[in-house]
Amino acid sequence: MIEGQQDFSRRAVLGASLAAVAMGALPLVARAQSGTIRFILPNATGSGVDAITRAAQPALSKALNASVVVDNQPGAGGVVGLQALARSAPDGNTLSVVSNNVVIFPSVLKSLPFDMPGDFTPIAIVGATPMVLVVNPKVPAHNSKELIAVLKSKPGALNFASGGNGTILHLATELFLEQAGVTAKHIPYKGVGPMVTDLIGGQVEFGTAALPSVQAHIKSGALRAIGVLTAQRVPAAPEIPTFVEQGLPNFVVDAWFAVIGPKGLSAANVKKVHDAVVTAFDDPAVKESMAKQGNTIAVSTPEQAQAAFKSELAKYAALVKKAGIEPQ
Repeated sequence: MIEGQQDFSRRAVLGASLAAVAMGALPLVARAQSGTIRFILPNATGSGVDAITRAAQPALSKALNASVVVDNQPGAGGVVGLQALARSAPDGNTLSVVSNNVVIFPSVLKSLPFDMPGDFTPIAIVGATPMVLVVNPKVPAHNSKELIAVLKSKPGALNFASGGNGTILHLATELFLEQAGVTAKHIPYKGVGPMVTDLIGGQVEFGTAALPSVQAHIKSGALRAIGVLTAQRVPAAPEIPTFVEQGLPNFVVDAWFAVIGPKGLSAANVKKVHDAVVTAFDDPAVKESMAKQGNTIAVSTPEQAQAAFKSELAKYAALVKKAGIEPQ
């Protein structure tokens, strides 16, 4: 080997060695920047959970040092997406943002292809999103009293929509009917998007939805808000009265959302994801978006999330029984 070739060879080996040392010195998360973390959403595009996740997507990507992909897998009220998550490897690369639909399913569905919460790892209850009961403008009702009067005048004749059997949207409207002493026919949809489309089109007369998923339609007049299901009025829509102030003091339904992973997620991965969620939802742009949607953010610890899932299962089992909903 001639001298010039020897120098080149030495430089090449030295360069490769330095690169290897540099890679070894980098934090693991930095080396994972080119990776992808998939958030399977058991909800359709346009749902409240979808709006929340997509608003936080850039900040989550930055906090996780990875590309974040939102994968909507609606169906069977959310069971399809949850089953896909349950079957995923517990490596931290597949996660989900879910609503409290997930703790209602065991009470309203006769069989599930997974155990809740046993087949999952709750990581954080992130916050809550307000729900609102809306009607198609053709319904001659502008408030709770008028809607109840319409329903009493036509027992069982009006249809109400939900994003699927056993969802929080289904349960919330059933509770309204129970407390108002009226009846209506339930029409379940495969997701919030189709449900809202038919509400606007008049194929169904009323339904409950997350405020972010119908806020623009309320403002445009395509839908009419009857009331929010929160204890106090929502700053993002202060013109909409609560049902509490309209004479139904017990009609308050929370709609929280959480980040979960598959069963068996390591403590290190739980901490990594939890820290990223805290960071992402503290991002100024995300905080502004959450405020516009009317969401309140209060990220729990993983331990609090795990305890909440168990207590909420019992809470909604009691509510389902009270509302007289038969498992399907």
